[in-house]
Amino acid sequence: MKRICVYCASSTRVDESYFQAAEKIAAQLVSHDVTIVYGGGAVGLMGRIADTALKRGGKVVGIIPKFMTEVEWQHKELKEIHVVADMHERKKKLLEGTDAVIALPGGSGTFEELLEAISLKRLGLYTKPIIIMNIENYYDPLIEMLEKSIRERFMSESHRKMWTVVSNPDDIMNAIESSPDWSEDAIAFAAVK
Repeated sequence: MKRICVYCASSTRVDESYFQAAEKIAAQLVSHDVTIVYGGGAVGLMGRIADTALKRGGKVVGIIPKFMTEVEWQHKELKEIHVVADMHERKKKLLEGTDAVIALPGGSGTFEELLEAISLKRLGLYTKPIIIMNIENYYDPLIEMLEKSIRERFMSESHRKMWTVVSNPDDIMNAIESSPDWSEDAIAFAAVK
């Protein structure tokens, strides 16, 4: 694992347990010499991930749309930050060359990023592990919705292998390393017939 994309929120008002989990995950990734690729923000869980990694000597790459830099949302301490045209380009660049995705709790932007990664994986366009960090059972409703989509045959049983749910930040690297392999030929079974 060389580069891991972390999806997370910019809200500063979330429970402290989410911040603590972000710190633990950043520390784990740095200890495994992983470059963290994230949304480039300076506050909320985004800021905590970057600050923790940078304090520990880790490498952090920010990807941020130009309009966010105009309101100064970008992290000023990053040595590598890519300013992109829009949110669509940001999502694409966040995944480029990454060895896994970790989704921390977040709002609509995080949901969108996570679900797009799952959709791309279903089509074989992204084949790396996708880890859903279910801190404080935050993602229980989404996990139930994904399970319902399998029960109702909008996805097949095999699609359950596209993501791994983890509740303890200490298990993050093991979850990534033990994620099932996924094929670029997944488009062959993307449709439920």
